[in-house]
Amino acid sequence: MQHTFKLVFATLLLPTLLQAQSIKEISLSEAVELGIANSKNLKLAQSKIDEVIAKLNIVNDNALPSASASFLYNHAEIPTRTLGIGGGGPIHLPTRADAFVGTASIQELIYGGNKLKYARESTKLLADIVRLDLERNKEEVRYAVINTYFALYKLRQSKKIVNQNLGSIASQLKQAQKFFAQGVVTKNDVLRFQLQQANISLTNLEIENNLKIVNYNLAILLGLAEDTEIIVEENDLGVGKIENFGSYLNAALTSRQELQQLELQNKVADYNIKTIKADKLPTVGLGANLYYINPSGSFIPPTNQFVVPVTFGATVSWNVANLWKNKHRVAEAAIQQRELEIQKTILSDQLKTEVNKNYQTYLLSVQKIDVLQTSIVQATENDHLLDSKYRNNIASVTDRIDAETLLYQAKINLEIAKAEAGLAYYTLLKSTGKISK
Repeated sequence: MQHTFKLVFATLLLPTLLQAQSIKEISLSEAVELGIANSKNLKLAQSKIDEVIAKLNIVNDNALPSASASFLYNHAEIPTRTLGIGGGGPIHLPTRADAFVGTASIQELIYGGNKLKYARESTKLLADIVRLDLERNKEEVRYAVINTYFALYKLRQSKKIVNQNLGSIASQLKQAQKFFAQGVVTKNDVLRFQLQQANISLTNLEIENNLKIVNYNLAILLGLAEDTEIIVEENDLGVGKIENFGSYLNAALTSRQELQQLELQNKVADYNIKTIKADKLPTVGLGANLYYINPSGSFIPPTNQFVVPVTFGATVSWNVANLWKNKHRVAEAAIQQRELEIQKTILSDQLKTEVNKNYQTYLLSVQKIDVLQTSIVQATENDHLLDSKYRNNIASVTDRIDAETLLYQAKINLEIAKAEAGLAYYTLLKSTGKISK
């Protein structure tokens, strides 16, 4: 009996345990960390960085000396054994001949107009540009998590207040039914409360549906199990101290990844111009060659029947035609560099308007909270007054329902305003290029 009781108890407790495992309370900072750690887009961006680093290694390899080696075996069949040239005596040839020839060489570019140096520096800059892409993608992931987190907060708070409203309307309906039985109110009062209850229930269903969608989306963003019920920490939604507009603007002009990328691209364009100009210059290289010549026909030749000469040399080459052919290429590269500078000024202006808009939006959202907090005090007082009047049969059921609707709508609006203020704050930080949360 004791074992049976334990088994039954465990069976009854198992669904509760499973349900508890699928509920996760998570702070905003934890959500951001999970989002970054599990973002597939960031993993793709990291692979692009690895690709550029591999290209940089290839460029560095190009600066190393080049070397080659070869070994040749040659066999000849000679049908004509006698060869007469001019008036001299005949030359007698063998019926066949074998020869072994080997070569080994090493070449080093001493001077090439610094083109290899420019290539290395350009590739390093390209790697920095890709790294900035990764940082920008991280900011996008942070903001996407924060945006979804606040959306989930709004829905959960709205559902909580709607549930309170349903409880209150149920109490009002019960009271109206009691008054109707006593002949104090009409049947219409009871019907109005029932209609109000149905309307609020429909609102609750819509919130529940949206809640499931947003909860699912956030779970995907964070890399959690899709059926995880995420509980947000209400005390973790506070925002930092707001600073003056100039500080945010300066941060944007110095920290935005897009501006930094344009600056790096401008440096790349400068190296591109230098590389094109370097084509006008001559190149100088040094080399050494070793030859092994063995005409004896034996793989290991007898003494004094093979030679191993070693040669050293220097090569100077100059494509003189580039002196007049390259000027238009330089002009084209210079135009492209000026376009980058113009793009930077255009982007700077866009960032200024973006930061200003987000700054004003945040200030407005804070002001809304103050107004809504005052409206809740007024709506609460009005609700108590209409409740008292309705109980004393002074106010109509319509007035009673309207007062209660205004109160709960004001509560929902306040929670939404808090979430929107928090999101506006992080939107402002995002426009500076760095979300600190």
